[in-house]
Amino acid sequence: VFNAKTAELLSHHQVEIQQKFPKEGWVEQDPKEILKSVHECVERTCEKLQQLNIDISNIKAIGVSNQRETTVVWDKTTGEPLYNAIVWLDLRTQSTVERLLKRIPGKNKAFFKFRTGLPLSTYFSAVKLRWLLDNVEEIRQAVDDGRAMFGTIDSWLIWSLTGGKNGGVHCTDVTNASRTMLFNIHSLEWDPELCQFFDIPMEILPKVRSSSEIYGLMVCFLKSGALTGVPISGCLGDQSAALVGQMCFQDGQAKNTYGTGCFLLCNTGQKSVFSEHGLLTTIAYKLGRDKPVCYALEGSVAIAGAVVRWLRDNLGIVKTSQEIEKLAAEAGTSYGCYFVPAFSGLYAPYWEPSARGIICGLTQFTNKNHIAFAALEAVCFQTREILDAINKDCGIPLNQLQVDGGMTNNKVLMQLQSDILCIPVVKPSMPETTALGAAMAAGAAEGVGIWSLNPGDLTAVTCERFEPQINPEESEFRYARWKKAVVKSMGWETSEAPSNGKSE
Repeated sequence: VFNAKTAELLSHHQVEIQQKFPKEGWVEQDPKEILKSVHECVERTCEKLQQLNIDISNIKAIGVSNQRETTVVWDKTTGEPLYNAIVWLDLRTQSTVERLLKRIPGKNKAFFKFRTGLPLSTYFSAVKLRWLLDNVEEIRQAVDDGRAMFGTIDSWLIWSLTGGKNGGVHCTDVTNASRTMLFNIHSLEWDPELCQFFDIPMEILPKVRSSSEIYGLMVCFLKSGALTGVPISGCLGDQSAALVGQMCFQDGQAKNTYGTGCFLLCNTGQKSVFSEHGLLTTIAYKLGRDKPVCYALEGSVAIAGAVVRWLRDNLGIVKTSQEIEKLAAEAGTSYGCYFVPAFSGLYAPYWEPSARGIICGLTQFTNKNHIAFAALEAVCFQTREILDAINKDCGIPLNQLQVDGGMTNNKVLMQLQSDILCIPVVKPSMPETTALGAAMAAGAAEGVGIWSLNPGDLTAVTCERFEPQINPEESEFRYARWKKAVVKSMGWETSEAPSNGKSE
């Protein structure tokens, strides 16, 4: 909960959501658990406000932000999900992608780029939805009966929070729609030809709205009943929300969010710029029904914070995510060890699904501290690759990088990032900029009007700055070694592997 005048964070609560990995490369979440976690967070945040003697009736608007591309289909008559949500970095659709590619002239992954801004990849919702329609009998049946609804997580939440099967609103916003591969980013409408190509019935799709308008009113589930009737009036995919929360409203301003993955967005204003260097063209925001749409160039890295989770949960070399910073600081160097965390293939700028994770340059001297350092360095190198691509596409090199997200609390990582980019890294004192962006969109909506988005009215955010501390030659040398490691990670997986789960 934020103060609309000062953007100050008043109260918050968070819950870690369980990821399920039923098969190698599959990543799922339970849509009901996601909804329950929202209920719990709202409940607890309101309790904390009351402890601060803040009246909950002062909450005037609610914004939603979500991981994009994660795909869920539910039954509108029962309100029940028909399958787990398939998470954005899930890889089960690789064979679906290959099958679809065969229908495209010259098997060109970029065939729909100028309409959607996206390459054909396992990443986007349309292929996940196609997989669900091909493989889940309940979903096929529900589509035939006219009971099925498709959405990304924002749609599932807004529908559920505005009444669900009793009149819930089935909508999404332009930023989330632009990540489905079914949406024309110029006409701002679902594209009938794309729906036909993926063979997706248009009647199951949500209505597309702007990122800042009243979608519906909260139907309450709080014990106190306090939020009944409060408008849900902001909706932004998480990376767009962070761009708004960082107040990157001018052309050429960029932010990098360090979450499970890493996402660098550069605002290109009202013109869509198409990348020659492996970046996506995406909708940055449309802050009101009658406001212009703004675009961004985006570089997506699949694995950032997830590499720390992996070192914690799979290798057990740390017990908590915070310890990674201590280990890396003790090492002070990776000692020539390089870690390419291509667990789900490589995203931007390569779009290489055949890549897999590797750790190379190991010697008898290498220990877990060096591996921890190499893991953090990997996040920084991946960001550098994207920044290089953005600089080439935009022609104006960035002179500093604005950062946010959970991993930015790691000072070793932030210093490393500045060293590897050779430019200052600037971090706001309040790293929850994704939530802030959703709150700004909600508060600024027509009919709510309690948050001004005029640059002059926006509160200056206090920041921490990290300046480069190593010489550029050393940075270039390490970056060149990293690129050598990336080449070694490619072409590892082939789709012809035996299907018993074991590869030859």
